This record gives sequence, structure tokens and C-alpha cells, in this order.
Amino acid sequence: MELFRNDASICIAYIYCNFQRQDEQKVENLLANLLKQLAQGHSSLPTCIRDLHERHNKERTQPSFDEISKTLHSVAATYSRVFIIVDALDECRISDGSRTQFLEEIFKLQANFITNIFATSRPNDEISSVFNRGLSRVISATDGDVLGYLNAQISIRQSDIIDNDTRDMIKTAVLKATSGM
Repeated sequence: MELFRNDASICIAYIYCNFQRQDEQKVENLLANLLKQLAQGHSSLPTCIRDLHERHNKERTQPSFDEISKTLHSVAATYSRVFIIVDALDECRISDGSRTQFLEEIFKLQANFITNIFATSRPNDEISSVFNRGLSRVISATDGDVLGYLNAQISIRQSDIIDNDTRDMIKTAVLKATSGM
């Protein structure tokens, strides 16, 4: 990303999905977030965004999925390349189909414009099948990684309240629970 920091023709946008905030992760919100980030890359607000805002501000309504999508495509077209980073995709809301609809929309961006997509996820067959033509890399923490983190945190928060046996029991339980995550 550092490579493109000073290139105004390239935009980098990111989404961080969070299981605890699923109610906020509707497809319209995710796309509006991307739209906002793409708009911020311009020195002045693109006309299509200004028009959308004025129309809905006057009526005190929210833009529809189609309006957001159309505007997102218009703004993406102003860049020579767009990078979209989606972290923790497996935590994105799935009960209403938002994840699927969101992925379909960013793949449309990829098909119509020079858009690169980078997504992270825990192992998930549904997500893997959607990204079946892309490059994939499995990354998992080793027990040594987790222990190193735990030991560092324990030394920072050293307490006389917990004895060594209890610390060891906690480490064992955490190692078992993480299973490489």
C-alpha cells in the first residue's frame, strides 16, 4: 500500500467484518462504506455522490442498494485501479444474504474496472467456492506463536493473584481453543 500512497489515480479501500457488529454489516452499509472511502480519494466530492446526498437529504431517506451500487461503480471508474481489502469475511452477516450480495457486487467491480480484491477468512467452504479462481493462501498460527503472545501478555500483566500452575492451565486451554487461528 505504501507503493501507491501518493498516486491519486489508485484507491485502497477496506472493510473489517466483526461478528459482534453483524447488525451493522448489511450490504448497503458495506457498499456505502466503500463508496465513502473511494470518494475521500478525490480532492472534491464527485457530482454523482453530491446528487445522491441532496436527493436523500431532502426527503430524509436512505439510498437504495441499486443507487449505492450505481454510484460506487461511477466513482470506481474515476480511478485507474482500486484495491478492496476485506478482513474477517467469515464474520460478515449471512442471515440476510448480505455477504453473498456484497461479494457479488465487488466481483462486478472487479469485472468492470481494474479492481483487486484481497480477503481474509477462517476456513469456510462457501467463501472458498466464491474465490475458487483466485489465489489462496492458508495461514494459521502455530502453538509457538500463540504461546509467545500469551507469555508476552502474561509478563506485561504479571500478577501475584495467579500462580504458575493456573497460568499453565490457562495457556493450555487457550492453545486448545485457538486451534491455529
